[in-house]
Amino acid sequence: MENWAVPVIVCIAAVLLDHLVGEPRRWHPLVGFGNLVARMERLLNSQPDQSARSLCAGGLGVLILCLPFVGLALAAELWLEGWPLLVVQTSGVALAVSLRGLAEHGRAVGEPLARGDMDEARRRVSYIVSRDAAALDEQGVAAAASESMLENGADAVFASLFWFLLAGLPGVVLHRLVNTLDAMWGYRNARFQYFGRCAARLDDLMNWIPARLTALTYALLGNTRLALRCWRRQASSWDSPNAGPVMAAGAGALEVILGGPAPYASGVKQRPVLGAGGKPGPGTVEQAIRLVQRGVALWFITLILAGLLGWLLF
Repeated sequence: MENWAVPVIVCIAAVLLDHLVGEPRRWHPLVGFGNLVARMERLLNSQPDQSARSLCAGGLGVLILCLPFVGLALAAELWLEGWPLLVVQTSGVALAVSLRGLAEHGRAVGEPLARGDMDEARRRVSYIVSRDAAALDEQGVAAAASESMLENGADAVFASLFWFLLAGLPGVVLHRLVNTLDAMWGYRNARFQYFGRCAARLDDLMNWIPARLTALTYALLGNTRLALRCWRRQASSWDSPNAGPVMAAGAGALEVILGGPAPYASGVKQRPVLGAGGKPGPGTVEQAIRLVQRGVALWFITLILAGLLGWLLF
């Protein structure tokens, strides 16, 4: 089998495995890792401050938490071969991608929203966003869920595929661990502003290319001209260097307005408007899910065609 084909086959098999089996209901590795992250933070950040000590402590925490698991992934690729290696790689990528879980979480919001069950829609959206769900109306719930689908499609799905294709199992493991660390430590508040900076910057770095590939993917599968215009004009106004292009292009591709003011427990956060077109509604959530799914299909088709072309030419 050609060397280029193996990683692509692993990615396709991983997405199929995820589709058939889904996420583990119990003992998910990332849940266990999250518990380790919380304990490490309590140990290293017991007296948070805005100093170089706190910055170094956060960096040390990232190294301690990531290196053993990345080392195990590297050892698996060095010592295993044949079917055992393919099984380990496929399982690892499937756990990282979680495309089925993304769709399930999105539809758990979109379906009650479509039948007018706002209480259930608010309850479900509170599982996937940190906003004050009780203060959201139908449009706010639809926008929050759609934004989550687009952004998590980039962070979990496309970035995981990218890092496996680029750096194998160690790459995808490192990315998912860093992404989890950023989710837990990457807050801009007194406790984490310095301690979580290393995790946040490393996550920004690892997602820089995947985010822009995702934005391009969204643009190609929707209103391309509008998506590219929104990306060019709006992305830099967002507070995240990677979420900005993804969400601006995604909103433009779907011809919908996202972003804008959002209620949180601490008050209403004024955010830039992203996208253009109509207001988000119950159908927007499903459209965002399908955009991610079609994007994965586009990546696989592109990779297969590029591999075949390279094989024919060289």
